[in-house]
Amino acid sequence: MSTELFVYAIPLRTRFRGITVREGMLIRGELGWGEFCAFPEYDDREAAGWLATAVEQVTVGWPAPVRARIPVNCTVPAVDPERAARIVRASGCATAKVKVADHPDSLAEDSARVAAVRAAIGESGAVRVDANAVWDVETAVRHIEEIDKAAGGLEYVEQPCRTVAELAEVRRRVSVPIAADESIRRAEDPLRVAVAGAADVAVLKCTPLGGVRRALAVAEAAGLPTVVSSALETSVGLSAQLALAGALPELEFACGLGTLALFKGDLVTESLLPVDGWLPVPTSPPEPAPALLDKYRHPDPDRVDWWLRRYERVSALLETNP
Repeated sequence: MSTELFVYAIPLRTRFRGITVREGMLIRGELGWGEFCAFPEYDDREAAGWLATAVEQVTVGWPAPVRARIPVNCTVPAVDPERAARIVRASGCATAKVKVADHPDSLAEDSARVAAVRAAIGESGAVRVDANAVWDVETAVRHIEEIDKAAGGLEYVEQPCRTVAELAEVRRRVSVPIAADESIRRAEDPLRVAVAGAADVAVLKCTPLGGVRRALAVAEAAGLPTVVSSALETSVGLSAQLALAGALPELEFACGLGTLALFKGDLVTESLLPVDGWLPVPTSPPEPAPALLDKYRHPDPDRVDWWLRRYERVSALLETNP
């Protein structure tokens, strides 16, 4: 595949997943641009799925959609209650996903944040939380019960613990529905992960799973209602997530695809930002704007070299293990 490569760095509005700047690469192929933005701590084997998604996007494209637009949630980082409420009110979304468990003693902060989100979104809105697999079972049970009270009822809790067995135990002990994310996408073989007894909802991110088609197969294998969620991409990579949400046979929940609000900039002129809580399903990848490529070109030559070497290694891995 003949490619053009571009390494970017875009500041975030708030620390998210422990970072303040999002780094990644754009890759140009026959059908336009794709994005390779596996987080730096991921090894080459795990990063291969992220690159496979970009390759699919620029070489074969996506399956035909069955819907034209996607309902989305806003994403609330681990911020103070006042700022959390502002994020919700500005989003126009009827569903909010709130980050919790930012540190070991976060319960009081989490409860206050969730309560502020509930007040901002109203009784008819939906509030879900994401613990990113940091709790043990006992902590999860205790915190979920308290946060559920603060929320006036949670839609679900995403990945409260690390393992499928722990999720199953938590699910038996709480009344709040449980969603599996990392347990699926970071499994050795996501197609073989039996989460039906451990979760009520499957959260899928096609970017780490290896593309829209593979994510559709994982959704079918999971056999659960599916939520499509962002992996913190620019509009170029986010378009693949929207293509997945557009191609799913059923879509019962709002999707976690409003994450560009966390960025201070983007690489395309018309960013994929929700309007009244909805995003359109794209038919092709968006085209980066030259002025924005210049603005967000990575300024550190050493980091640019790091990304280029990583791309070469992961590309070679994909060629030997397609």
